[in-house]
Amino acid sequence: MKPKIIVARPIFPEVISHLQPYFEVTSNQDDVPWTEQSWTDQLSQQDGAFTFTTDVVNENILKHCTKLKICANMAVGYNNFDVPAMTRYKVVATNTPDVLTQTTADMGFALLMAAARRVAESEHYLRAGQWHQWRFDMFAGVEVHGSTLGILGMGRIGQAIAQRGAFGFGMDVIYHNRSQLSSEQEIACKARYVSKQELLEQSDHLVLVLPYSKESHHVIGQKELHQMKPTAVLVNIARGGIVDDVALAQALKEKRIAAAGLDVYEGEPQVSPVLLTIPNVVLTPHIASSTVKTRMAMAVLAADNLISFFTMGKAINPLNPQVLSHQA
Repeated sequence: MKPKIIVARPIFPEVISHLQPYFEVTSNQDDVPWTEQSWTDQLSQQDGAFTFTTDVVNENILKHCTKLKICANMAVGYNNFDVPAMTRYKVVATNTPDVLTQTTADMGFALLMAAARRVAESEHYLRAGQWHQWRFDMFAGVEVHGSTLGILGMGRIGQAIAQRGAFGFGMDVIYHNRSQLSSEQEIACKARYVSKQELLEQSDHLVLVLPYSKESHHVIGQKELHQMKPTAVLVNIARGGIVDDVALAQALKEKRIAAAGLDVYEGEPQVSPVLLTIPNVVLTPHIASSTVKTRMAMAVLAADNLISFFTMGKAINPLNPQVLSHQA
């Protein structure tokens, strides 16, 4: 008998076809919204799950899911997973690193450029029929080439952004991370390690690429925004909750920083209403990895984590490998 898995949200039909030879697949291709209770009821019947960042797996749910052995997240982030609880319940958690690094770094730079050069503001102005004559200072933004690029969180995506800045735009790259990169890694992306305070004070453009956790909640708040240059641009392509969106909205309104580019938000898909009224912020709906090629690669990797686990007893990208050791 095939193991039972559930695909929690719509996905490429080709990926469903990829899974079907190995599993009895329940697929939510109609994107039916589930309450916590209905999601728990669905999950409790499964051996495995193909999940997305909107699908919470925590203690309250796991205690009802005695059959569940693995949840494969189609994302590099996994703050929807309570990994310690999953480990206690001997449920393997996986994610999809590497395959979205370059695409996400591209989007980070797109937001940086759009915010710095006031692309969204000027487009809205033009579309509203307000452009009647040229002025020398019309939508004058802040320089990108040759400026200082700061990166908070220096994993794969952070390093890819650093390389774009250093080699593509001649930027002076500084970063802060929980641990300093090796000298070889720093040379590869021409990046220099600094303290968090130095990062905030020196960056012309600050890109956030760190994972969400209790420790990183509101790591950029009112205090940190006050430490930044009034000409600085803030970009968040990491996770909502890393930035205090209310404090950021206030800083943007008061021009304490010049602009921001955001792809993630606290409580998304809801967005702070104040942010929606501010012209000097570029807003996108969590699409940093959204190209067809990359999303397909992410989906296939999530599927392959499930297939590998059930056919070979090991996952490709386990977040809690000790569960596999225990099962072995």
